[in-house]
Amino acid sequence: PAGLALSVLVVLLLSVLYEAIKMGKALLLRRALLAVPRSLSQESLAEPEEEGSGPTQSRGQLPPTPPHGFPVSHRWFWYHVGQTLFHVLQVVLGYMVMLAVMSYNAWIFIGAIVGSTLGYFV
Repeated sequence: PAGLALSVLVVLLLSVLYEAIKMGKALLLRRALLAVPRSLSQESLAEPEEEGSGPTQSRGQLPPTPPHGFPVSHRWFWYHVGQTLFHVLQVVLGYMVMLAVMSYNAWIFIGAIVGSTLGYFV
């Protein structure tokens, strides 16, 4: 009985953590989109070409650097790295919860459902 209760609690907490990571990933995406100016396109995120990387840049000019020091493409890169790490963690936790549910134990299943509900609610 104590082992089952501990297992249900662990699955419940894993499900809450899964939902928290899912929301953290969405918040990080929102921050990334707010950090990049609206006029910035995918072409200007790439390396500059010989004729310049954007329509307003002339040859030999560097892209503008924001006040906090990093160019926009570098900030976008680090946001993308963060999103990738969140995604990997989310997939690993999702598979762990799935494997626990596949034990076909009703209490484990209820723990996963309650944890997912609590994680989404919080």
